[in-house]
Amino acid sequence: MITYDFLQHYWWFIISLLGGLLVFLMFVQGGNAQIFMLGKTEAERGLIINSTGRKWEYAFTTLVTFGGAFFASFPLFYSTSFGGAYWVWMLILLTFVLQAVSYEFQHRVGNPRWVSFFRNCLVINGLLAPFLIGAAVSTFFTGSDFVVNKAAMGEMNPVISVWGNGWHGLEALADYRCWLFGLMLVALTMCLGILYMLNNISDSEFSVRLRHRLRIVSVGFILLFIASMGSIFLSDGYAVNADGVVALENYKYLHNLSQMPGVSILFLLGVLLVLVGLSLALFSERYYSKAVWPAGVGTVFTVMSLFFLAGYNGTAYYPSTSNIQSSLYLANSCSSEFTLRVMSVASLIIPFVLAYIVYAWRSIDRKPITREELATAEEKY
Repeated sequence: MITYDFLQHYWWFIISLLGGLLVFLMFVQGGNAQIFMLGKTEAERGLIINSTGRKWEYAFTTLVTFGGAFFASFPLFYSTSFGGAYWVWMLILLTFVLQAVSYEFQHRVGNPRWVSFFRNCLVINGLLAPFLIGAAVSTFFTGSDFVVNKAAMGEMNPVISVWGNGWHGLEALADYRCWLFGLMLVALTMCLGILYMLNNISDSEFSVRLRHRLRIVSVGFILLFIASMGSIFLSDGYAVNADGVVALENYKYLHNLSQMPGVSILFLLGVLLVLVGLSLALFSERYYSKAVWPAGVGTVFTVMSLFFLAGYNGTAYYPSTSNIQSSLYLANSCSSEFTLRVMSVASLIIPFVLAYIVYAWRSIDRKPITREELATAEEKY
């Protein structure tokens, strides 16, 4: 029988999957962050922009779907985080809006200065969006400054969640772990951006530069990943007992890793696949253009496992540093059982949507981008 507890865990799985797909699809941001570092000529900058430009809608749509799924399945988190830490989320949305405008209008204004302006906006999105999303996700482990008062639900104008300071999310930047996680995500998306362009662009000279750049970026990513994971696994976590009481537990996330063997395997497999993808791109002359696929799957697996560590095994996935008993966990922040059941039925169409995305992706990328194609193409970014 499908229980309420099962539905809560099922929808955390869906959230985790969407989060993993979003991080992979942010190769768009990772490529854009390096427009001027990799593109030495106008032709090469055109290759980068038209490569990532074919996929920017996927990342934007996944971000919106991720937020919508969180709102529908765990509305208390949505109202607490999106309503309290709104400066972070507003900045994230602003950078994605800048991205959409920049892609569509950079060649429509007829002024080279505006072209440069819009490309700089793409660079800003490429650097700032992954960093802010990484910093926001890191608060699943570090906690945030809020208080939840469910007793206010019976009032005429209830304010259930109250943020504890005027920074509204930006205070997370005072925690070094948020910086590590945010910078790690920037480095990861830059690696994924390079891997995608190696797969999507057919240009031997440019490929040499991409692989050379990957040597530098991948070292930074690996060091930041080790530091970030170390800061999480060696820190205290927020455990929830059977009565819903939240308490600090030493090395909680490390305990989760050891107590959930399936999640441990998923995490290790994800990390291994990312390393395999980077190794193929750096050292294989035959398969370097295919390296984005093991790295992409590994990214999805790794991000999913981190979400599982944050939310499963009696863990508060959104801890409160102001009042530990206000911390949010699956059972106290989810929608009603009826809502989750109806949504679960609707979620059965997800495999068909993913199949269509794969089909559309293959159709768009059937032929790699070349300089000659861009020189003669009428429709381009």
